[in-house]
Amino acid sequence: MTATWSRSTVMVLLSLAPTLGRPQAPQAKAATATLTVKGYSGQAPVIQVNGKSYVEIESLARATNGTLSFQGSQVTLSLPAPTAIPAAPTDRLSKEFLRAAIEEMSAIGEWRTGLASAVQSGSPLTQDWADGYRRNADSRLALASTAVTTDADRNLLALLRSEFGNMQALSDRYVALHKSQTFVSPDAMDSDALNRQIQNCAQGVASLTAGGQFGDVPACH
Repeated sequence: MTATWSRSTVMVLLSLAPTLGRPQAPQAKAATATLTVKGYSGQAPVIQVNGKSYVEIESLARATNGTLSFQGSQVTLSLPAPTAIPAAPTDRLSKEFLRAAIEEMSAIGEWRTGLASAVQSGSPLTQDWADGYRRNADSRLALASTAVTTDADRNLLALLRSEFGNMQALSDRYVALHKSQTFVSPDAMDSDALNRQIQNCAQGVASLTAGGQFGDVPACH
């Protein structure tokens, strides 16, 4: 078996050093267990004496990569700091989701470009025309949602959904204007605040996907 003790246990063991330096009583048994100190990779044998467990101070020092110093009856064990295990980053985007996110933003970009081209040229903007772009972007958004595996993926998915919603609102606006036969200037989208917001969101998301880490993009909200 393996006994796992905290650093505070080491202080108790140190107090046993004078006893361990003397010959053991006949009741001592062979080592039947090992001591592991949390934060250190080494182990030390544990022996039983009169029903109590003891560890040789030299073995403990080796197990913890520590050093021993002696001054009179005082024995000091100095322990190195445990090696810290770096925490796994929580803001990294998974590879599968990154691909799906890029495809979704590409579909939204095609939708916005098609809308801008139609407005500039005065081409008819029918609901059927807009629905083709919407279905494409919606299907890619659904694929992105199934690729979510990390918190960062989940957070970016929320931005993608917001961008999709804004693009839907922008498209509906110009389709409605065409349906009502309202005059729309060819450069109307140049000064459209929602159009600029969609563009700014797209630029922000592009930076996130390039870096592979999540960060908030206010323009997407």
